[in-house]
Amino acid sequence: MAESARESMEYDVVIVGAGPAGLSAAIRLKQLDPELSVVVLEKGSEVGAHILSGAVLDPAGLDRLLPDWRERGAPVTVPVTDDRFYMLGQAGVLRIPGWPMPPLMKNHGNYIVSMANVCRWMAGEAEALGVEIFPGMAASALVLGEDGALRGVVAGEFGLNPDRTPGPNYEPGMELLGKYVLLAEGVRGSLSKQAIARFDLAAGHEPQKYGLGMKEIWEVRPEVHHEGRVVHTMGWPLGRNAGGGSFIYHLENNQVFVGFVVHLNYANPHLYPYMEFQRFKHHPMVADLLRGGKRVAYGARAISEGGWQSIPKLVFPGGALLGCSAGFVNVPRIKGNHNAMLSGIAAAEAAQAAIAAGRSGDELTGYEEAVRSGPIAADLRPVRNVKPMWSRWGLLPSLGLGGFDMWWNTLFGDRSLFGSMQHGKTDAAATGLAADFAPIDYPKPDGVLSFDRLTNVAFSFTNHEESQPPHLTLKDPSVPIEVNLPRYGEPAQRYCPAGVYEVLRDEDGSNPQFRINFQNCVHCKTCDIKDPSQNITWVTPQGGDGPNYPNM
Repeated sequence: MAESARESMEYDVVIVGAGPAGLSAAIRLKQLDPELSVVVLEKGSEVGAHILSGAVLDPAGLDRLLPDWRERGAPVTVPVTDDRFYMLGQAGVLRIPGWPMPPLMKNHGNYIVSMANVCRWMAGEAEALGVEIFPGMAASALVLGEDGALRGVVAGEFGLNPDRTPGPNYEPGMELLGKYVLLAEGVRGSLSKQAIARFDLAAGHEPQKYGLGMKEIWEVRPEVHHEGRVVHTMGWPLGRNAGGGSFIYHLENNQVFVGFVVHLNYANPHLYPYMEFQRFKHHPMVADLLRGGKRVAYGARAISEGGWQSIPKLVFPGGALLGCSAGFVNVPRIKGNHNAMLSGIAAAEAAQAAIAAGRSGDELTGYEEAVRSGPIAADLRPVRNVKPMWSRWGLLPSLGLGGFDMWWNTLFGDRSLFGSMQHGKTDAAATGLAADFAPIDYPKPDGVLSFDRLTNVAFSFTNHEESQPPHLTLKDPSVPIEVNLPRYGEPAQRYCPAGVYEVLRDEDGSNPQFRINFQNCVHCKTCDIKDPSQNITWVTPQGGDGPNYPNM
């Protein structure tokens, strides 16, 4: 289609994404130079609407950014008081003592938080410094200069018809241009994915690995609530089918975060991650906690798990990758928010120094150097082999060897006897053929502790304007039925935690048709990651659409 002329606005720095990385960058830029013009674009209807995290927060990033965050009233008020780790069997439970674990695994000194609420608070701090924040403004395209450098992004395009032609109320959006553009979109960000491909940022690095994290908020009976308690489990129900585990975090007001993570490098295409989560809640230990309680929210999000080996080159002409767009999660600690904040701070310091020196549109090499040699490296390098060990040897061997490796690196200064192990395949390529695996029989949700996907999606408060083009696009519409169905049993029916994908058939089982219910999408990005044919591409819907998480 012929594009309508777009207006443009110029800033010193354009930041895409109002998560912990993007907001930290915005705050730090204005701390360094109050005269800098800084804009943050957020695709959610409000800051925090698309933020989903566990979360136990290591305050290292917050301490660096706003040392007086306690006096400023940050919603970080529930310190970890009780840290527990369990190995689950189908009916039994074994508590793993804390003493064999290296110090980096301890949670004392950390806080149970809603990262959505932390980001809402950070946005207020940023705006008080003069940062412009535009929620409901999805950044849908990169703007490149004649020299190939990133100049800005297109944001705020509305009113396209389903065939992507302009509708009667079409708004072409604006070009937000900057001397530097910081991409802080979170895991598998659509523009970050384009930038990584265009500038070949992944060359020489291991493929990124991912997990699918699903989370519910429950209000539980006061007698079973223990504010400040942190519980992690491994083992049942996943067994050998997949890596992963659970978290149960007791915050204030008798609320509990209950979450489940499935590593997306599983081979069995019959695996149904969402139903593994629902089955987990029927374990006696978990059922005793939730029985008589009330589920109040649900959501899902992919998690970057590749760690140190999978961090791509972070800078390119005119821009940089921040936070989970680059992949700074510490897998054994199950933490990444502190590193996201630290990356935002480092990127801001590099950008401010460059602008002060009269530069623009080049590579912020100071940011790359700060990440590769600073506190993020100190956090991620000692644990770099835990994920590949788990993928290669399974749960129990990786617990022993991974624990040994972390202790060795702690005691002897990051000199792992294993070097830096490789991940190998992408999660999509790890998917096996349906004929090579037995289907898994999952119990039907009971509507009390466990729920079907569509019922739970209603508790994510997701909404998409139905007249817009689907934001889940197929490179080749024939692949789901002609390739994925006979080879893999079309796993999109199962790996999606929101029931977006269906294979519909006639009454006699013939004539399979692939349907995409994009209105259900909670923006987890699992399909973009796990589709074995890499035929699904997630792009941004119009701004403001998607989940509306209250305090995830």
